Amino acid sequence: MSIYFFNPLSKSFYRPIDAALRWCNLTRYEAQIVQADWSRPENLAVLFPQWPSLHIAIERILDAIRNGEIPYGCLGISVPFGSYVEPFQLTIRHSDLRRWMETHYPDHKPSFLFESGENAPGKVSLGTFLSLKADRDELSRALKAQQQHIQEILRELQSIGLERDDLKALAKTNGQLSERSELTYHNIIGALVSLLLDHSPAGKPLSVFTNQAAIVDAIVARHKDVPGLSKRTLDEKFAVANRSLKKNT
Repeated sequence: MSIYFFNPLSKSFYRPIDAALRWCNLTRYEAQIVQADWSRPENLAVLFPQWPSLHIAIERILDAIRNGEIPYGCLGISVPFGSYVEPFQLTIRHSDLRRWMETHYPDHKPSFLFESGENAPGKVSLGTFLSLKADRDELSRALKAQQQHIQEILRELQSIGLERDDLKALAKTNGQLSERSELTYHNIIGALVSLLLDHSPAGKPLSVFTNQAAIVDAIVARHKDVPGLSKRTLDEKFAVANRSLKKNT
């Protein structure tokens, strides 16, 4: 009594692209592959250069159909040889595909056509090995790129977390300036501005600056990218500082 094992990859009939991707062990990429224009095998070679065996496999199947080596049909219904069928409605029966492969590629035993171990050759063919190796290399590259991307994200998140903690610590340590500290800073700024614009007892200028606008322009020119040192901010701070100094002297 024989026991039948269900094979999820097998179907009663296949489109050429379905058979080709199963032949090449690319079922995990089926959704991506079947959307391509596979009626011309050269398109697959351009779209999926990482799987060179794919366009070779479908080219062999289409060539066998054109030359009468494989009976074909339309949406699973067999038609006489020579009948025109739209490429995306073209189908091959499971049994016909299996007989063709047994005759023309006896060392190939893809699992969707043959049970595991059924007439299996002692060695894996070079084509199968290269196809599996290409799949493994592609997965390895994709996994490595994904790991690098994850590491970059983790580093960015860590950096953001450290910056946030530093800002919280600074705010907690310093808090807002007290009224006395703010007054002190204003007086210091006002005194420095007054000193730069003052003259010696002999009447000589103590600096090259002739007015407050010249001081502002010099600071902005030297430190244009420093936060808080824009012309508008400096004018406002200097005005407050001058008033504070006059009020307290």
